[in-house]
Amino acid sequence: MRRNFEILGFTMSCFAVVTQLILMLHNREAGVGETMLRFVSYFTILTNGLVSLYFAVRVFGLKRRMWVLFHRRATPMALTAFILVVGLVYQVALRKIWNPTGLQMIVDELLHTIVPVFMYVYWLMFQARNLVMWQELRSWLLFPVLYLGWVLLRGYYSGFYPYPFLNMDQLGTGTLVLNISMVLALMLLVMAALYFLGRLLRPKQ
Repeated sequence: MRRNFEILGFTMSCFAVVTQLILMLHNREAGVGETMLRFVSYFTILTNGLVSLYFAVRVFGLKRRMWVLFHRRATPMALTAFILVVGLVYQVALRKIWNPTGLQMIVDELLHTIVPVFMYVYWLMFQARNLVMWQELRSWLLFPVLYLGWVLLRGYYSGFYPYPFLNMDQLGTGTLVLNISMVLALMLLVMAALYFLGRLLRPKQ
């Protein structure tokens, strides 16, 4: 059953990420190189990509030496936290600002709704009872911090911001700092919730 879940998780997340790239290239408003840079500027894409890689490691038995990050015991919980934040931010702040149709709508729902819910169910069923130390989980916060640094630096020079709540040119420094603080606080809150839920579900020694 677990392997079936992992195959399905890999198939859905990989399909969503690859198809989104194809759609962006097909409908691009800039050159191929710039479009690729924009593609990897979305936290949604990076997080779904990490989820896809995690499932690929499980499905294909990829070696620990090369894929050590995906063998660490905190990785499933961290990825679940990040993909849940992707879903929550989209539902609250982004869903209302556009109305995709056709294949784009399917990919959009996969990236922002189906894969986040699926990853949470997978973690709850197969990973939640594994021992994870808070220090291991907390170190994953480097991922969104580095992401924010990359997006803001690139946006400053290129004028492209992947999300309206990160657009420093339009929002100003004060609002931008508030938005970033809220998103990071949400990540911490979701991480903490999963951490304590895992402790509750873990069998008593």
